[in-house]
Amino acid sequence: MPFLASPARSQEGGAPGTAASIGPASGQAAGQSGSPAAAKGQLSFIEENDSIFSKSDKHYTQGVRADYLSPPLLQGWRYDIFDFLAPIFPVSADQQRRFDWIVLGQSIYTPANLKINPPSASDRPYGGWLYTGGEFLQENGGNNLTGFEVLLGVVGPAALGKEVQNDWHQFIGIAGGQGWDDQLKNEPGIALSYEKHWRLNIIRLGGFGVDVVPEADATIGNVFTYGAVGGIIRIGDGLDTDYGPPRIRPAPSGTDWVDPSRRSGNFGYYFFIGGEGRAVGQNIFLDGNTFAYSRNVEKKPLVGDLTAGLAMFWKDDIRFDLGLISRTKEFYGQQGQDSYAGLRLTFGL
Repeated sequence: MPFLASPARSQEGGAPGTAASIGPASGQAAGQSGSPAAAKGQLSFIEENDSIFSKSDKHYTQGVRADYLSPPLLQGWRYDIFDFLAPIFPVSADQQRRFDWIVLGQSIYTPANLKINPPSASDRPYGGWLYTGGEFLQENGGNNLTGFEVLLGVVGPAALGKEVQNDWHQFIGIAGGQGWDDQLKNEPGIALSYEKHWRLNIIRLGGFGVDVVPEADATIGNVFTYGAVGGIIRIGDGLDTDYGPPRIRPAPSGTDWVDPSRRSGNFGYYFFIGGEGRAVGQNIFLDGNTFAYSRNVEKKPLVGDLTAGLAMFWKDDIRFDLGLISRTKEFYGQQGQDSYAGLRLTFGL
């Protein structure tokens, strides 16, 4: 992996005894990374689908993403970018910095009726979003997380939404979408996101506890533009390890951030429930292409999500989480609300 570094270079993970040459801003990060658990990177795979627990196959119908979260950064160009982006990332004596590489992601959107061609003009258009990117993550004070994410990709036939959906449907023996020839046209896509998470303890009894994790998120770009606020309530063991399980944007979400050194035992778990409200300025999968005519529907300016689920982790080696999401109507004329499930599997590297 390109973000794994040997201890001799001391760029991530931190060899013992190197903190003195780094400076006070990274001293805490070096101390945290002295634990073998904290020094590992994390490789994650997310699968989201509306048919995992139902026969639904519409609207936001499929999302996949692969991420690699670096060990704690102590120096190097990625570390320096945090300073360049100040005051987004305020410097403090107890900061810890990591880089989350979004290796590859894809989201697929379809109308409700896949059998008709051309598709209904009153339903959302076919569209796919294929992207890569990265997120800079910094924790301050052990309970305050800031993230800045950049996603770059393409919308339209080049995103391979038709091929992925119809080839999979053919493999499992059901009909694919018949209207993909009327999908959104090819368009370069960008989404810049800034997010904040706070971990507020309510109860702590040894490793067991209850907390609240409020979050605020602003995203701008030709793919999505919105502002969001929300949060989750968690109950379980090992809550200090992360800020909630991530989902694919837009959604109520934690992040890929994880610090296993904060866990008191080998095994941890928590149940969560929460939600997010979004004020939507742009959604290319409803509004249509930015620079060319395409199918479109009239979007609703306010959208809300509810979520609940379970996360489990063993040492720093493996994590698993399952979340269910229910979403309010996203466009005028939409028949019924949407729901989907998200699964994530993470391995320590």
